Parts: sequence; structure tokens; C-alpha cells
Amino acid sequence: MQYLIGTDEAGYGPNLGPLTISVSVWRAPVGIDGEDLYRRLEDVIVRTPREVAAAAMARLAVADSKKLYSPGKGLRHLERALWAAMAVLGRRPETWSAVWDALDPEAGDRLQKIPWYADYDSPVPIDAERDELASLTAALADGLAAAGVELIDLRSRAVFPEEFNDLLVHYGTKGAALSHLTLGLAARAIEPLGAAPVAVVCDKHGGRNRYAELLAEHFPDPLIEIHGEGRQRSIYRFGPSDRRIEFRFCTKAESYMPVALASMASKYLRELAMRAFNAFWSSHVPDLRPTAGYPADAKRFKRDIAAAQEQLGVAEEVLWRVK
Repeated sequence: MQYLIGTDEAGYGPNLGPLTISVSVWRAPVGIDGEDLYRRLEDVIVRTPREVAAAAMARLAVADSKKLYSPGKGLRHLERALWAAMAVLGRRPETWSAVWDALDPEAGDRLQKIPWYADYDSPVPIDAERDELASLTAALADGLAAAGVELIDLRSRAVFPEEFNDLLVHYGTKGAALSHLTLGLAARAIEPLGAAPVAVVCDKHGGRNRYAELLAEHFPDPLIEIHGEGRQRSIYRFGPSDRRIEFRFCTKAESYMPVALASMASKYLRELAMRAFNAFWSSHVPDLRPTAGYPADAKRFKRDIAAAQEQLGVAEEVLWRVK
């Protein structure tokens, strides 16, 4: 057997709200990669909502979160797959805060220090039909068992504005901060795994092509072997023969199922964070238009809440990401 790992982020570009990074960990027979998983699990996992609608049986869409979510489409397809995946892992959240506990259990203390999260909670799922979740979970569990594949873990790391700004100063660029956060999360996911090959796929970070020095900081003992560095992909291998680790940094990495599921978890947590954020400020500013936090609209939103921010004594570094 081997381990297949994917990482992805959401919220790299905005000025408001968190950057969220996630990792999904799978165990599968040797010789299967993250794209092969779609063929092996085709009876239960598809790539598009259209295929879900056309299926006569319970199926989940697992794909780049941008293909599954927009404000107009809602959160249904993110929730259908994430709830089934979390249930397979023994996690069944029923509230906003319980989702954070399920995906980023270390975020609790940080959430309590930020005004718009501290007292917020609400029922979940938001758009998925609760009645269908049990059948989807059963279908996923049966499909994984039939394919000889196991979902081992799904974890996230949320970075809120104050920490994000500190990391930006420490590392110098957003891309470097993203790389260090992602590799740190991947290293933690790899640490408890048994002796078997490990294949990790990450999306490119800020256009970077070279990752060997970054990998050496997070995996300091083995020699990092470079097996190609370019615009499409950069490949590295290291470690002993019984636990050989390969990292691939690729463009369009979301075609790899473990990356796609990580993308979905990251996007869902960020959307939950922005719901709480918008609810807080709307309670203090009448007729306030909500924001997704991206630069142009973030500036509008910041102007609209300026008086309330001053009145409430909300520090700039708690609210605003400088890049």
C-alpha cells in the first residue's frame, strides 16, 4: 500500500478573512495515483455537479472548489462531500463551531480572541439536505471499501489576519508564507504514517518553481533530491526506501482527488468564517452589503465599517491583511 496526500488553500488573495490550507490523506494500492482514484471510485465520486444530478445512485462531486461553489450555487456540493468524508473519519459536526473542531481543532483559542467569531455559532449543514447525508456516507464508505482505498485524514489550518501579517513580515512574501504553512501542515500529516511510500501533490505557490530549500527546512534529515523543476511541475524525492516520500508542486493540481478534497475543505472553512464576519459587522452597521473579502470590495467594506470599527475599538491588525 501507499499514501496519497493532497494540499490546497483558499483565501490567498483577499484582504479580509482567513487564509485556509487543508490536507487530505488517503491509503491506496501501489500504482494508483490521485487521478486514478476517480476511475477506481467512479461509482460514488464524480467531478461535476451535473454528473451528480444525472446519476441514479448516491454520488458525490469532488473537484476544485471553484467548480462546485459560487454564491449563486450555494454550499450544497461542498457540504455533501465534506460531510460524507468527515463521517467516514468519525466526525459528525452539527454546528459552525463543531466544523472548526472537526477540521482545525487548534483554531478554537484563536477564534475566541477575534470579536466576530467569539460568540458566533449556527446549525450546519447550511445548504445540503440533512436527510441525504446518511445515504451519501454509506455510499462513500462502501465505495472506498470496494476499491481497496481508505481516507485516513482531512485537516485544515486557518491563518487569521494578525498572524498572516506577522508571517508576511517573517517570511518576506505571501508565496513564501504559503509554502511554509503548507509544508508544515503536510509534515504533520506525514509524521504518524507507517512505513510505505508517500506521494504528496501541492498546487504551485505564488508562481514559485523551486522548493528544495523549503522542503529541507521542514524535512531536515534526508537529502532532498531534485527530479525536475519547471513551470508545469517541480518534483522532489527523499527518505529511506521503506518510506520514500515524493513531493510534486503542479499547476492545475486540483485534478488530483486528494488535492480536490483539500480545496473543498479550505473553501468551506473560509466561507464559514466570512459568514460569521459579515453577520458581526451587519449587526453594527445598518444596510451593510456583505463582502467576500477580495481587494476592491474589501476596501469598500472597510470604508463602510470605519466608524463602527473605531467605536468598537477593533484593532487594524485584527481586521486587515496587508497583502
